[in-house]
Amino acid sequence: MTRFPGDPSVGRWLLFAVGFRLPPENRDWVRHELTDAGWRGRTILRLLVLLVPVCVVLAFLPGPVWLRIMVPALALIASVGTVLISADDVRTARLRQHGLPVPIDKDLNRPPH
Repeated sequence: MTRFPGDPSVGRWLLFAVGFRLPPENRDWVRHELTDAGWRGRTILRLLVLLVPVCVVLAFLPGPVWLRIMVPALALIASVGTVLISADDVRTARLRQHGLPVPIDKDLNRPPH
């Protein structure tokens, strides 16, 4: 995969995934990350990078095997579903957080929220 100008370091990428604002030198990368084709997939990827370690910990808690499988699975399914449902609002908030313009929603004919 080619790097985009202004790509953050791994540490900054993790901070961005958690919700922190990146410095101005990463602005073009943030714009690409949140507006170019595939932005929903990248949003899910950021969620999975944060959630998979939590699910691994949940899988090692004591209990029957079926419960140790179902609890992390439920956490993953519920989290991914929630992010998919609210992806437009999350993207709008992240763009505004970085001082970037919010694209017009074709269905609403205005920016979302």
